[in-house]
Amino acid sequence: MRRDWVDSVVVRGLPEGCELCMKGMKLVVFVTGLCARSCFYCPLSRTRRGRDVVYANERPVASDEDLLREAEAMDARGAGFTGGDPLLKPERTLHFLKLLKHSYGEGFHVHLYTTPGRHLKKEVLRALAKAGLDELRLHPELGDLDGCVKAVRAASDEGLTVGVEIPAVPGHLDFFKRLAEAVEGEGATFMTVNELEMNEENAFQLRARGFKIKQGSLSAVEGSEEVALGLLSFIEELLSLNAHYCPARVKDAYQYRGRLRRMALRAARPYEEVTEDGLLRKGVVKGPSKALRKLASWLRGELGLPASLVHLGKDGLESTVEALATAKRMGALKGLEACVVEEYPVFNRRRCSETPL
Repeated sequence: MRRDWVDSVVVRGLPEGCELCMKGMKLVVFVTGLCARSCFYCPLSRTRRGRDVVYANERPVASDEDLLREAEAMDARGAGFTGGDPLLKPERTLHFLKLLKHSYGEGFHVHLYTTPGRHLKKEVLRALAKAGLDELRLHPELGDLDGCVKAVRAASDEGLTVGVEIPAVPGHLDFFKRLAEAVEGEGATFMTVNELEMNEENAFQLRARGFKIKQGSLSAVEGSEEVALGLLSFIEELLSLNAHYCPARVKDAYQYRGRLRRMALRAARPYEEVTEDGLLRKGVVKGPSKALRKLASWLRGELGLPASLVHLGKDGLESTVEALATAKRMGALKGLEACVVEEYPVFNRRRCSETPL
């Protein structure tokens, strides 16, 4: 076992889908909130769970253009199809897969999450393989060894690269060991193990079963990491699978932040700064239109700012934080409200913070 650059744990090789995801290069395509299962640890929000809705990252998708626009916004190098269960909507899933492969080439890496079940039909698996799906990731129900083995065999028979992805639920290490051994024998090439997380959506179910958040963490469940590392030790010693343990901290510290930075670098206006967390930082002045126009002229004249660094819009006058701080020191902002704003670089420019300048 080895620790990689984001402090997750790897046995042998890291699946390509995981590598791109950790770098923030993967578009998250939420195909549908429908699912045939009701896992007690499901973290999905109530605005998506059980609803047939589509999102690309945080952007609602009503057309192909919405999906492609979000991929362009983050300069995506691949996509992860998730849900719900995407294969409860196989035609939609195949359409999105073909659209992304056609638009960005065969090298655009796509992995897909699904569950073993009757919906995992041979013709669907064959169509996914033909369309160029790079990885199929199966999420089995706890205790359902036979169903997962059958699904792995069926996907492998169609030429798909298939793996198993599970949450490290405390108390189930023995099942996970038997699962790893069984799926390797049927053609699985990797196993990804996620640290179990608690949020407001699954907290009641987890606490009712005696789980609690471990000390020093905001969401990771106590005992989950120990299960994950125990499973990886077993795989390293007795099997030939590639295995990857992804701690909860990796998602916020690397995956999400990396995606935000990619989006921010492409979306930043000339007067906006990209922070280490991938937010867009700028100065904003609010006040009467006449006073703001006068300020814009002053900034261009007295400070010599080019027009690209001074923007008059519906939210007020926007410029660099440094320029407006200088204007304040020189008394040019008297009678006006000035603040420092940080925004998420998402499609709707969601505001994160606003503090007085």
